[in-house]
Amino acid sequence: MGPIPFLLWGSLYYRKRIAPRYIRVRGAVGSLSSRIENNLAGIQVIQSFTAEGFETERVRRTSQEYRDANFQAIRLSAAYIPVIRMVIVVGFAGVLLLGSYWVLSGRGILSVGELVLFAMMTERLLWPLTRLGETVDNYERARASARRSFGLLETVPAIEDPPRPVPLPRAQGEVAFDRVEFRYPRGQAEEAVLHGISFRIAPGETLGVAGPTGAGKSTIIKLLERFYDVSGGAVRLDGIDVRELALADLRHNIALVSQDVYLFHGTIRENIAYRGEDVPLAAVEEAARLAQLHDFVASLPQGYETLVGERGVKLSGGQRQRLSIARAILKNAPLLILDEATSSVDTETERAIQENLRMLTAGRTALIIAHRLSTLRHADRILVLRDGRVVEEGTHDELVARGGTYADLWHVQSGELVEGRA
Repeated sequence: MGPIPFLLWGSLYYRKRIAPRYIRVRGAVGSLSSRIENNLAGIQVIQSFTAEGFETERVRRTSQEYRDANFQAIRLSAAYIPVIRMVIVVGFAGVLLLGSYWVLSGRGILSVGELVLFAMMTERLLWPLTRLGETVDNYERARASARRSFGLLETVPAIEDPPRPVPLPRAQGEVAFDRVEFRYPRGQAEEAVLHGISFRIAPGETLGVAGPTGAGKSTIIKLLERFYDVSGGAVRLDGIDVRELALADLRHNIALVSQDVYLFHGTIRENIAYRGEDVPLAAVEEAARLAQLHDFVASLPQGYETLVGERGVKLSGGQRQRLSIARAILKNAPLLILDEATSSVDTETERAIQENLRMLTAGRTALIIAHRLSTLRHADRILVLRDGRVVEEGTHDELVARGGTYADLWHVQSGELVEGRA
């Protein structure tokens, strides 16, 4: 029994020393994996900037950090496990030596049979403990990995469903921003992004939002979908504060086409009919036609069963954006949001999408955000933002005739520069 206290104390001491080392190992593994993933995803940028040597050096440094962290952990582990076994062997050898001495002394203290029996019992007790070191080491290694995973799973979401959400199966599509103030959480922006924004979109109305970069246009979408909560005021859907709705009900009523299109690895059909495995091919094709994508897909050997690759790498930027538009059309939500939906398409495709815009927005409320003001020409109303405030409101013709911020942007984009305007 003599080795057991040493084993317990040694195991507790080892756990205390090895735990932070394995935590550093898992952190280094995450950094290395992230570095390699970013390099593979951005290989074209790396090649165009001839930055292969620069990125190779960064991967080498990250790999060295992982190697160093792993070496520190392995060095302690390599010392601990043999020591544990040595302590056990010393205890077992002590039993044999003392027992053998008593047998050979001829005093009758212990017989040979009793020594063999006692040695076997001691072996059954102590020898399984030789695996204690390996078990403790594997446990701490797994514990360090699990801590990172469970730390993420246990993170409390900043946006949650209200305790008693107001039911909203399908919205009528009325949207209202009531004196909305917003500031991003600490670390993302220091100053307020929106300052007392107020406007209303009637059901079935198409509202365009224009303004220079950084005016707060995309923030409006994030607040409407409740990716963030307002700092002041309220955002309402059908007269209900979005904070009173279940997130699933709110987002089920919104179809978003983002400027940053994300496609999943799978076929074109699967990406258009996302979360709708039983959607008939005819419905998928109709949505693709409205998005000016069908002719391209029909020209492919495998048609709608063509794989798009990781993040849609096999498609061009314009093709990915048109697929995203088709996906939003097929969702058939009462509220359609287009956030720079034509920023990556060519002029001809943009014109075709604009011609279908009335069909796309028929029977639903539409919020269209665009730098290309030609996309907003046929909107029922246009809001112009600057520095987080609504500075102008009206139709395209009214805003151009007014000669303000919108007119400046329009003249620059259309090539009709007016003397004295920037």
